Amino acid sequence: MSANLLHQGATVQCMHGGQAQPTMTSQKVKVGGQQIVTQSGSYTISACSLKPQAGGPCVTATWTSAAKKVKSSGNSVLLKDSQATCTPPGTGLNVVSSQTRVKGT
Repeated sequence: MSANLLHQGATVQCMHGGQAQPTMTSQKVKVGGQQIVTQSGSYTISACSLKPQAGGPCVTATWTSAAKKVKSSGNSVLLKDSQATCTPPGTGLNVVSSQTRVKGT
């Protein structure tokens, strides 16, 4: 099944509403004028509402799944349905919105 590619301007949040931003983007591929994001980079998270006594807040996230057939500079590109794990507490990220023109598998 195909899904939209993630780009730098996609809205991504941790499960507690914190804003997630990529630490690295593809320097060679753009969609809608913005660079796409690959699995090799992590995301930083700010404003996570999870309290320390509950195991939070979320600080970073790494992606555990990405496109199988689409790569940029040898790295798998991230898709809207890609999965990630936040550190701490081990919860995921939620892709709220992304570009809608380019899909990958």
